[in-house]
Amino acid sequence: MARRSQGLSERHRKILDFLTRFQEENGYSPSIREIGDSINVKSTSLVDYYLTQLEQMGFISRDNRVSRSIRVLEPAERLLNRAVKAVRQLEDVVPIPVLGRIVASEPIPVPPSDLAYFDPESSVEIARSLLPARERPEELFALEVQGDSMIDAMVNDGDTIILRRAQEANNGDMVAVWLDDRDETTLKYFYKEKDRIRLQPANPTMGPIYIENPAHLRIMGKVVMVIRQVKSVAA
Repeated sequence: MARRSQGLSERHRKILDFLTRFQEENGYSPSIREIGDSINVKSTSLVDYYLTQLEQMGFISRDNRVSRSIRVLEPAERLLNRAVKAVRQLEDVVPIPVLGRIVASEPIPVPPSDLAYFDPESSVEIARSLLPARERPEELFALEVQGDSMIDAMVNDGDTIILRRAQEANNGDMVAVWLDDRDETTLKYFYKEKDRIRLQPANPTMGPIYIENPAHLRIMGKVVMVIRQVKSVAA
């Protein structure tokens, strides 16, 4: 039935508002008496009359054979808006600055500016819906992975990692760290042991790095996402 917006009285609108709110809060429709109470009408027959009018105008549907069967029908405009919103969510991308490279192998010297430099045109765009809900885009940055020490963690040479800025880490976190005493950077799992810090690779052919003095290690960020680089295989 075609839906008409004209002819809605204030009481009709109050009933619609109550039906919508009640169903959202409870997951089912209210009784005739509850609807009457919401508009200060004691006569159930009068409430039924208003509901019949709303049904004829295309605002609700109901099955008179079933109690609490009223369903508010959304207008086409609202359905269209929801569809548009869903599309926009897919199109809503967040630019994450790529600050440089991170070594996932034996640490090698990398100038500090390599991790501090940001060219506004050097960024990776990610759909906001793909980011973990708790992550704030302004706290994220990206690094290109060089090396294969984290291959068992599904982080390969050429991949891009998304990190949250952090200065502390928990055991088992995958972190990007700067080794002050070596002027080197590396990507490893972080473990704080009794009298040292262990940076553990995810590659059985490589051994851990031990940091005896925590002051020589600076945590730059925790990995929250990996963007894989698909490589072609020669025939």
